[in-house]
Amino acid sequence: MVNKQTRVIAGIDTHADTHHVAVINEYGKPLADREFLAVGSGYQKVVEFIAAFGTVVAVGVEGTGSYGAEIARTLRGEGIRVLEVNRPNRAERRLKGKSDPLDAYQAAQAVLDGRATAIPKAKDGPVECLRMLRAGRNSAMKARTAAINQIKGLLVSAPDRLRAKYRGLGTPALITALQRSRPTGHVADTEYVCLLTLKALATRCHSLSAEIDSADAAMKEILNSYAPMLCDLPGVGTEVASQLLVTVGDNPDRLGSEAQFAALVGVAPVPASSGKTTRHRLSRGGDRNANRALHQMVLVRMSSCQRTKDYVLKRTAEGKSKRETIRCLKRYAAREIYHQITNPQPAPNNADLRQLRTELGITITTAAHALGHWPSKISSLERGIIRNDDLATRYRQWLTDQVAQNTI
Repeated sequence: MVNKQTRVIAGIDTHADTHHVAVINEYGKPLADREFLAVGSGYQKVVEFIAAFGTVVAVGVEGTGSYGAEIARTLRGEGIRVLEVNRPNRAERRLKGKSDPLDAYQAAQAVLDGRATAIPKAKDGPVECLRMLRAGRNSAMKARTAAINQIKGLLVSAPDRLRAKYRGLGTPALITALQRSRPTGHVADTEYVCLLTLKALATRCHSLSAEIDSADAAMKEILNSYAPMLCDLPGVGTEVASQLLVTVGDNPDRLGSEAQFAALVGVAPVPASSGKTTRHRLSRGGDRNANRALHQMVLVRMSSCQRTKDYVLKRTAEGKSKRETIRCLKRYAAREIYHQITNPQPAPNNADLRQLRTELGITITTAAHALGHWPSKISSLERGIIRNDDLATRYRQWLTDQVAQNTI
């Protein structure tokens, strides 16, 4: 008989073939632990095992991005709260030892102590499709680069007649020419074998290029339907947009604020002050692939966006270095990306609000102060970057009241 008054917490140590589950009560007392097969029937038995001890508060799962992905999906499907648990502290592990039951109990204890608070990615939507497409695309890119390097390496030591034939050709033209070549000769002939190998490598490059183009087209289609306005932001293309979405996951609501997103992508400013010097430095944490995507986005804006160029000149005049200016730009870019990711569908056109505010002679700072928001948020609302129907309604009503007061 299940006692519904008992609140329990579970921890799961995941492996390729088996998962070890441990259950503790809300006071940290161990109740039971058991090993289950990492298959469909085993996942259902895990749910039944945990629920048999009372009301399940939460379950801490190790490796929610790999071995624990399916058990995490199964638990969420049953309405159970799942939290991601990091690997146990090495010093603590050396003191207490290591085994599957111990790791499972430590995962449950981490949830109870409040050390495990991260909500894992859902991995069951279009963003997961983007992740898989990117994985295949990245490996194809690396293989194509390796094949091109091999082609150029072979040509360096190839017979002079062969080198002279392809000297001066750019990489695309070289690959096309080698693919269309028709080697003839004997397998003991150096020139023939060299050209035969070059043709095989060029054919591989062509095939990999087609694979990359196919992945790009598929990612573009997903982005157009899932986050149609994300690629409209300056400096954001398919590569940058897909990486940032993969970093966030299919459940962007797991991020409570744009500050958490900034920390996730490694652009949260870190204090680096001392004495009379007050400054911040770049964060070295977070997802470095997402940080690189933001860096590419900022570099594009610095070369093509007039608004960004003006900001760089302003910060340079204040004495900030180029690195510090880029840090600031990446932080602003993260804020803009976060609002777009959490509001993926096109926002209503609120250009009339900006026009009416300008006609009334009201500054954006005054409007933001009256509505209790930052000027940047009001500006994003006017430009249609973010979607906030409640704020737009309040803003419109406030401007209408200002018109009425000016009329009176």
